[in-house]
Amino acid sequence: MARQCDLTGKRRLVGNKVSHSNIKTKKTSQPNLQTKKVYDPETGRTIKLRLSVNAIRTLDKVGSLSKFLRKYAHKYL
Repeated sequence: MARQCDLTGKRRLVGNKVSHSNIKTKKTSQPNLQTKKVYDPETGRTIKLRLSVNAIRTLDKVGSLSKFLRKYAHKYL
């Protein structure tokens, strides 16, 4: 299972760690993923998702999973 947000598609970032002597080594930053059960009142179902904390905050702001998908489908899907 990939370390990727189910809604936003957020995944790890890869970059260079540069030392004082300018030696470059690869480093990765993992997204802050949490497993969360999300209830959708429009469909009446509870879905277990692996979400980034940013997606969880947005879900709380918007209200429900269906509203999130309607509002942000053009951006993430």
